[in-house]
Amino acid sequence: MKYPEILRIDDVLARLEDFDTIIDARSPGEFALDHLPDAINCPVLDDEQRIVVGTLYKQTGAFEAKKLGAVLVAKNIAHHIETLWQDKPRDWTPLVYCWRGGNRSGSMAHILAKIGWPVVQLDGGYKAFRNRVNADLEQVPQLDFRVICGTTGSGKTRLLDTLESIGAQVLDLEQLAAHRGSVLGNLPCQPQPSQKAFETSIWNRLRRFDADRPVFVESESKKVGALRVPAALMGRMRASPCVALEVSRQARVRLLIEDYQHFACNAPALNAQLTYLTDLHGKATIARWQDMATEGHMSELVEELLVAHYDPAYTRSIHRNFTQYEGARAVHLADISPAAFLAAARALHEEPVST
Repeated sequence: MKYPEILRIDDVLARLEDFDTIIDARSPGEFALDHLPDAINCPVLDDEQRIVVGTLYKQTGAFEAKKLGAVLVAKNIAHHIETLWQDKPRDWTPLVYCWRGGNRSGSMAHILAKIGWPVVQLDGGYKAFRNRVNADLEQVPQLDFRVICGTTGSGKTRLLDTLESIGAQVLDLEQLAAHRGSVLGNLPCQPQPSQKAFETSIWNRLRRFDADRPVFVESESKKVGALRVPAALMGRMRASPCVALEVSRQARVRLLIEDYQHFACNAPALNAQLTYLTDLHGKATIARWQDMATEGHMSELVEELLVAHYDPAYTRSIHRNFTQYEGARAVHLADISPAAFLAAARALHEEPVST
């Protein structure tokens, strides 16, 4: 077989796990927005170099730009070979792609093939992959979703984590979105991914699930932080069987304080977020809540937030959006101990698949 072998996206995805290394030859900026699962970034031109070559192309012409580009590309590929791949055996099989499967990945694939490695180049590059992700997310697989419902602080995320730890199939959208899905949901020092990266993560999880086993997912809204849940997935979730997680309000308060320590220990940050609720609850209520945070009355504040804001909003949303919630299986937790979540997870994991 002649290398580099050029394969279309369907053929690449059919053997994606067979590649030893998936190499994204685009710039770091492009890579950061989104990339193929498990890819590493080995740019043939970095962000600054792309600007320089592109500017030269516009101001002087293609010939001069290509000469400079060739020098930079050759140096960068040589650096990657020397620092990353010098010890790779003859049968090392990399997949290489760039934006559209053209010059950048072609240059790298050509050199790797000349060395003797059985390199594969993705025809159409990242653009072809992105088109495939978009198409697949418009037709979500026929999976048996079980929607974990429960008021704020009932431990839905802890239950999902526990389910996953015992081998259940879990789609944790908040984990993939790096956000807890509420006005206080942003995670400290962890920005959300791009919309494209979020969708790629969802796509990658969905394609790996076994249709003969249930998939547990939380009862999210259409947006998790700034990110949109794909419409087809949202529709499938809202029509799926539900599990109603029931926990006492006192236990919910304790759980929320544990999970939101970055706010519980930082009144200014919490107060800044509370201002976003001003239109709903008025300046006087927000000012009182902010005083409670400043004075350290965290348990009382959390309970008031649950009663006045989160619980009413949740009740309206869950009945309006999840059509099978009225027939949900109730799961009551006596406390928020790991043992309680483990018992609940085991009971749910052992249920038969819906027919």
